[in-house]
Amino acid sequence: MKPIERSAYSAIVDRPPLRLPADTRLVVWPILNVEVWEIERPMPRQALTAPTGVSLLPDVPNWSWHEYGMRVGFWRLHAALGRLRIRPTLSINAKVCESYPRIAAAARDGGWEFMGHSYVQVPMHKLENERDAIQRTMDVLEKFTGKRPVGWLGPGLTETFDTPDLLAEAGVKYVGDWVYDDEPTEIATRHGPLVTLPYPVEINDIPILSLQHHPSEMFLRRGRDAFDRLYAESADRAKFLSVAFHPYLSGVPHQIKYLEELFEYVGRHPGVAFWTGEQILDWYRSTQA
Repeated sequence: MKPIERSAYSAIVDRPPLRLPADTRLVVWPILNVEVWEIERPMPRQALTAPTGVSLLPDVPNWSWHEYGMRVGFWRLHAALGRLRIRPTLSINAKVCESYPRIAAAARDGGWEFMGHSYVQVPMHKLENERDAIQRTMDVLEKFTGKRPVGWLGPGLTETFDTPDLLAEAGVKYVGDWVYDDEPTEIATRHGPLVTLPYPVEINDIPILSLQHHPSEMFLRRGRDAFDRLYAESADRAKFLSVAFHPYLSGVPHQIKYLEELFEYVGRHPGVAFWTGEQILDWYRSTQA
Protein backbone atom coordinates (compact mmCIF):
# COMPACT_ATOMS: atom_id res chain seq x y z
CA MET A 1 0.00 0.00 0.00
CA LYS A 2 1.05 3.57 -0.67
CA PRO A 3 1.06 5.92 2.33
CA ILE A 4 -2.13 7.66 1.23
CA GLU A 5 -3.87 4.27 1.23
CA ARG A 6 -2.78 3.63 4.81
CA SER A 7 -3.92 6.94 6.26
CA ALA A 8 -6.71 9.16 5.00
CA TYR A 9 -6.11 12.91 5.08
CA SER A 10 -7.16 14.52 8.36
CA ALA A 11 -7.02 18.26 9.14
CA ILE A 12 -6.03 18.79 12.76
CA VAL A 13 -8.68 21.53 13.12
CA ASP A 14 -11.41 18.99 12.32
CA ARG A 15 -10.45 16.56 15.12
CA PRO A 16 -11.65 16.65 18.72
CA PRO A 17 -8.75 17.90 20.86
CA LEU A 18 -6.77 15.23 22.66
CA ARG A 19 -6.36 15.75 26.41
CA LEU A 20 -3.35 14.79 28.48
CA PRO A 21 -3.65 13.71 32.13
CA ALA A 22 -4.51 16.39 34.68
CA ASP A 23 -1.81 19.03 35.21
CA THR A 24 -0.05 18.07 31.94
CA ARG A 25 -0.49 20.12 28.78
CA LEU A 26 2.66 19.38 26.76
CA VAL A 27 4.81 16.26 26.51
CA VAL A 28 8.49 16.36 25.59
CA TRP A 29 9.72 13.21 23.87
CA PRO A 30 13.56 13.02 23.94
CA ILE A 31 15.11 10.47 21.55
CA LEU A 32 18.79 9.54 21.69
CA ASN A 33 19.94 7.65 18.59
CA VAL A 34 22.81 5.15 18.86
CA GLU A 35 23.97 3.31 15.77
CA VAL A 36 26.55 0.90 14.37
CA TRP A 37 28.48 2.21 11.36
CA GLU A 38 30.26 -0.68 9.67
CA ILE A 39 33.58 0.49 8.22
CA GLU A 40 33.19 -1.85 5.25
CA ARG A 41 30.29 0.33 4.01
CA PRO A 42 30.04 4.02 3.05
CA MET A 43 29.46 6.10 6.19
CA PRO A 44 25.84 7.23 6.75
CA ARG A 45 27.08 10.80 7.47
CA GLN A 46 30.29 12.67 6.80
CA ALA A 47 32.02 15.41 8.74
CA LEU A 48 34.95 15.41 6.30
CA THR A 49 34.63 14.90 2.57
CA ALA A 50 37.40 12.99 0.82
CA PRO A 51 40.29 15.19 -0.38
CA THR A 52 39.77 13.90 -3.93
CA GLY A 53 36.02 14.56 -3.81
CA VAL A 54 35.35 10.83 -4.22
CA SER A 55 34.35 8.76 -1.17
CA LEU A 56 36.88 6.05 -0.38
CA LEU A 57 36.62 2.83 1.61
CA PRO A 58 37.58 2.36 4.33
CA ASP A 59 36.51 5.84 5.46
CA VAL A 60 38.56 6.06 8.65
CA PRO A 61 38.04 9.75 9.55
CA ASN A 62 34.25 9.63 9.37
CA TRP A 63 34.06 6.22 11.02
CA SER A 64 36.21 7.65 13.82
CA TRP A 65 33.94 10.70 14.07
CA HIS A 66 31.03 8.41 14.85
CA GLU A 67 33.18 6.25 17.12
CA TYR A 68 33.98 9.32 19.26
CA GLY A 69 30.27 9.54 19.96
CA MET A 70 30.22 5.98 21.24
CA ARG A 71 33.42 6.27 23.30
CA VAL A 72 32.89 9.75 24.72
CA GLY A 73 29.81 11.60 23.48
CA PHE A 74 27.29 9.03 24.71
CA TRP A 75 28.68 9.20 28.22
CA ARG A 76 28.54 13.00 28.23
CA LEU A 77 24.87 12.78 27.24
CA HIS A 78 24.25 9.99 29.74
CA ALA A 79 25.56 12.18 32.57
CA ALA A 80 23.53 15.20 31.42
CA LEU A 81 20.29 13.24 31.17
CA GLY A 82 20.91 11.75 34.59
CA ARG A 83 21.47 15.17 36.09
CA LEU A 84 18.28 16.45 34.51
CA ARG A 85 16.39 13.31 35.59
CA ILE A 86 15.26 12.65 32.02
CA ARG A 87 14.65 9.08 30.87
CA PRO A 88 14.79 9.13 27.05
CA THR A 89 13.80 6.73 24.35
CA LEU A 90 16.89 5.03 22.95
CA SER A 91 16.61 4.57 19.19
CA ILE A 92 19.10 1.73 18.83
CA ASN A 93 20.59 -0.44 16.13
CA ALA A 94 20.30 -3.90 17.65
CA LYS A 95 23.96 -4.63 16.90
CA VAL A 96 24.86 -1.99 19.53
CA CYS A 97 23.97 -4.68 22.09
CA GLU A 98 26.71 -6.85 20.60
CA SER A 99 29.35 -4.29 19.53
CA TYR A 100 28.85 -1.76 22.35
CA PRO A 101 27.24 -3.73 25.20
CA ARG A 102 28.52 -1.21 27.77
CA ILE A 103 26.29 1.48 26.19
CA ALA A 104 23.25 -0.75 25.82
CA ALA A 105 23.59 -1.96 29.41
CA ALA A 106 23.78 1.59 30.78
CA ALA A 107 20.55 2.46 28.97
CA ARG A 108 18.83 -0.75 30.04
CA ASP A 109 19.88 -0.39 33.66
CA GLY A 110 18.74 3.25 33.63
CA GLY A 111 15.23 2.22 32.66
CA TRP A 112 15.38 3.84 29.22
CA GLU A 113 12.96 2.69 26.54
CA PHE A 114 14.55 0.75 23.66
CA MET A 115 13.11 1.60 20.23
CA GLY A 116 14.12 -0.62 17.31
CA HIS A 117 16.31 1.17 14.73
CA SER A 118 17.08 -1.86 12.52
CA TYR A 119 20.11 -4.09 13.09
CA VAL A 120 22.81 -1.81 11.63
CA GLN A 121 22.63 1.66 10.07
CA VAL A 122 21.60 0.70 6.54
CA PRO A 123 18.51 2.07 4.70
CA MET A 124 15.58 -0.33 4.62
CA HIS A 125 15.66 -0.20 0.80
CA LYS A 126 19.18 -1.70 0.80
CA LEU A 127 18.37 -4.78 2.89
CA GLU A 128 18.45 -8.17 1.20
CA ASN A 129 15.57 -9.42 3.36
CA GLU A 130 13.58 -6.72 5.15
CA ARG A 131 11.44 -9.15 7.16
CA ASP A 132 14.47 -11.01 8.51
CA ALA A 133 16.23 -7.77 9.45
CA ILE A 134 13.20 -6.55 11.41
CA GLN A 135 12.76 -9.86 13.21
CA ARG A 136 16.47 -10.06 14.00
CA THR A 137 16.40 -6.54 15.44
CA MET A 138 13.41 -7.24 17.65
CA ASP A 139 14.79 -10.60 18.82
CA VAL A 140 18.23 -9.22 19.74
CA LEU A 141 16.74 -6.28 21.67
CA GLU A 142 14.27 -8.53 23.47
CA LYS A 143 17.02 -10.94 24.48
CA PHE A 144 19.24 -8.12 25.78
CA THR A 145 16.58 -6.16 27.68
CA GLY A 146 14.12 -8.91 28.60
CA LYS A 147 11.32 -6.97 26.90
CA ARG A 148 10.25 -6.82 23.27
CA PRO A 149 10.32 -3.22 21.96
CA VAL A 150 7.03 -1.62 20.97
CA GLY A 151 8.52 1.20 18.87
CA TRP A 152 10.47 1.45 15.63
CA LEU A 153 12.43 4.10 13.73
CA GLY A 154 13.90 3.24 10.35
CA PRO A 155 17.55 4.17 9.66
CA GLY A 156 17.28 7.65 8.20
CA LEU A 157 13.48 7.20 8.65
CA THR A 158 13.53 4.93 5.58
CA GLU A 159 10.66 2.62 4.72
CA THR A 160 9.62 0.60 1.68
CA PHE A 161 5.96 0.22 0.77
CA ASP A 162 5.97 -3.07 2.72
CA THR A 163 7.66 -1.87 5.93
CA PRO A 164 4.55 -1.03 8.01
CA ASP A 165 3.09 -4.49 7.35
CA LEU A 166 6.35 -6.20 8.32
CA LEU A 167 6.69 -4.08 11.47
CA ALA A 168 3.17 -4.89 12.64
CA GLU A 169 3.81 -8.56 11.87
CA ALA A 170 6.88 -8.44 14.14
CA GLY A 171 4.93 -6.96 17.04
CA VAL A 172 5.80 -3.26 16.65
CA LYS A 173 3.07 -0.98 18.04
CA TYR A 174 4.29 2.50 17.06
CA VAL A 175 6.58 3.99 14.44
CA GLY A 176 8.41 7.32 14.18
CA ASP A 177 9.01 7.43 10.41
CA TRP A 178 5.74 9.20 9.52
CA VAL A 179 6.57 12.81 10.36
CA TYR A 180 3.33 14.23 8.96
CA ASP A 181 1.43 15.36 12.06
CA ASP A 182 1.67 17.06 15.45
CA GLU A 183 -0.28 14.26 17.15
CA PRO A 184 -0.27 10.46 17.23
CA THR A 185 -2.24 8.93 14.38
CA GLU A 186 -3.00 5.43 13.12
CA ILE A 187 -2.05 3.86 9.80
CA ALA A 188 -3.48 0.69 8.34
CA THR A 189 -1.44 -2.50 7.98
CA ARG A 190 -2.27 -6.07 7.05
CA HIS A 191 -1.92 -6.95 10.73
CA GLY A 192 -4.01 -4.20 12.28
CA PRO A 193 -3.41 -0.50 12.92
CA LEU A 194 0.03 0.91 13.67
CA VAL A 195 0.34 4.13 15.69
CA THR A 196 2.57 6.92 14.39
CA LEU A 197 4.25 9.29 16.86
CA PRO A 198 5.44 12.81 15.93
CA TYR A 199 9.18 12.23 15.51
CA PRO A 200 11.19 15.40 14.73
CA VAL A 201 12.92 16.04 11.43
CA GLU A 202 13.71 19.68 12.32
CA ILE A 203 14.30 19.70 16.10
CA ASN A 204 16.99 17.18 15.31
CA ASP A 205 20.76 17.67 15.40
CA ILE A 206 21.38 15.90 12.07
CA PRO A 207 19.60 18.43 9.80
CA ILE A 208 20.57 21.44 11.95
CA LEU A 209 24.24 20.65 12.47
CA SER A 210 25.24 18.05 9.90
CA LEU A 211 23.13 18.86 6.84
CA GLN A 212 22.31 22.57 7.12
CA HIS A 213 25.58 23.42 8.92
CA HIS A 214 24.01 25.94 11.27
CA PRO A 215 25.97 27.34 14.22
CA SER A 216 25.68 25.26 17.38
CA GLU A 217 23.31 27.69 19.11
CA MET A 218 20.70 27.25 16.34
CA PHE A 219 19.70 23.94 17.94
CA LEU A 220 18.65 25.77 21.10
CA ARG A 221 17.00 28.64 19.26
CA ARG A 222 14.93 26.42 16.99
CA GLY A 223 13.91 24.11 19.83
CA ARG A 224 12.95 27.00 22.09
CA ASP A 225 10.94 28.73 19.35
CA ALA A 226 9.08 25.50 18.59
CA PHE A 227 8.35 24.95 22.26
CA ASP A 228 7.02 28.47 22.79
CA ARG A 229 4.45 28.09 20.02
CA LEU A 230 3.46 24.55 21.00
CA TYR A 231 3.14 25.56 24.65
CA ALA A 232 0.80 28.39 23.73
CA GLU A 233 -1.29 26.00 21.61
CA SER A 234 -1.33 23.43 24.41
CA ALA A 235 -3.86 25.55 26.30
CA ASP A 236 -6.48 24.11 23.93
CA ARG A 237 -5.24 20.60 23.09
CA ALA A 238 -2.44 18.15 23.89
CA LYS A 239 0.89 19.04 22.30
CA PHE A 240 4.20 17.24 21.85
CA LEU A 241 7.76 18.48 21.44
CA SER A 242 10.03 15.72 20.15
CA VAL A 243 13.79 16.24 20.23
CA ALA A 244 16.24 13.91 18.47
CA PHE A 245 19.98 13.89 19.11
CA HIS A 246 23.08 11.77 18.46
CA PRO A 247 26.25 11.15 20.50
CA TYR A 248 28.66 12.23 17.73
CA LEU A 249 26.81 15.56 17.29
CA SER A 250 25.15 16.66 20.54
CA GLY A 251 27.64 14.79 22.73
CA VAL A 252 30.64 16.88 21.69
CA PRO A 253 32.08 19.56 24.03
CA HIS A 254 30.99 22.60 22.01
CA GLN A 255 27.40 21.41 21.49
CA ILE A 256 26.07 19.68 24.58
CA LYS A 257 25.29 22.85 26.52
CA TYR A 258 22.65 23.80 23.96
CA LEU A 259 20.81 20.51 24.45
CA GLU A 260 21.03 20.94 28.22
CA GLU A 261 19.77 24.52 28.02
CA LEU A 262 16.83 23.46 25.84
CA PHE A 263 15.72 20.77 28.27
CA GLU A 264 16.22 23.09 31.24
CA TYR A 265 14.18 25.80 29.54
CA VAL A 266 11.18 23.65 28.68
CA GLY A 267 11.30 21.89 32.04
CA ARG A 268 10.77 25.16 33.91
CA HIS A 269 7.26 25.56 32.49
CA PRO A 270 4.27 24.22 34.44
CA GLY A 271 2.39 21.38 32.83
CA VAL A 272 5.39 19.96 30.93
CA ALA A 273 6.24 16.27 31.27
CA PHE A 274 9.07 14.21 29.76
CA TRP A 275 7.75 10.89 28.41
CA THR A 276 9.10 7.95 26.44
CA GLY A 277 7.49 6.83 23.22
CA GLU A 278 5.90 3.90 25.03
CA GLN A 279 4.28 6.26 27.55
CA ILE A 280 2.84 8.33 24.71
CA LEU A 281 1.56 5.16 23.05
CA ASP A 282 -0.13 3.93 26.24
CA TRP A 283 -1.79 7.31 26.82
CA TYR A 284 -2.96 7.56 23.21
CA ARG A 285 -4.45 4.06 23.30
CA SER A 286 -6.32 4.97 26.47
CA THR A 287 -7.87 8.00 24.75
CA GLN A 288 -9.03 5.85 21.85
CA ALA A 289 -10.45 3.21 24.17
